[in-house]
Amino acid sequence: MVIDIQNDYFQGGKMPLSGADKAGRNAKKLIEKSRKTGIPVIHIQHIALQEGATFFLPDTKGAEIHTDVTPLKNEKLIVKHYPNSFHETELLEYLRQNKIKNLVFAGMMTHVCIDATVRAAKDYGFNCTLIGDATATRDLEINDQTAKAAEVQKAFLAALNFYYAEISSTSKFLAQY
Repeated sequence: MVIDIQNDYFQGGKMPLSGADKAGRNAKKLIEKSRKTGIPVIHIQHIALQEGATFFLPDTKGAEIHTDVTPLKNEKLIVKHYPNSFHETELLEYLRQNKIKNLVFAGMMTHVCIDATVRAAKDYGFNCTLIGDATATRDLEINDQTAKAAEVQKAFLAALNFYYAEISSTSKFLAQY
């Protein structure tokens, strides 16, 4: 499952993330391997409809899926409007209809959409693997302090690893399959 690897998260976009290029390249490797082995690839695209949204706006270049991970015509594309990819989408129904029980995640932002979707997937009973170096995030501010993107990334991956997902790297995951 490839979540929100969209142009606004890359340099020149409206919400660039730290490590977006590397995460995009690693997601591309995962997609290529999945296509070669016949594993379904599901693409999630966020389109922001809420008032005051500043990125992923409808019909903008920034909302388009990045060229590193362009879906093929036969791959499932699900449009969402909330961080959790299951919320008000057909994702759960699609996974159940296709008897998919094991999910591998790549995408952006680790601390929002990845976190929300992985936790929901586990709560729905899916086995979850998250490819940490195929995800990206950004610096965050709290109480006049900055948490650097690397710290945010490490903290969220560690939290998800506790119960919600097995965390792997692209090279380790691809070596297993």
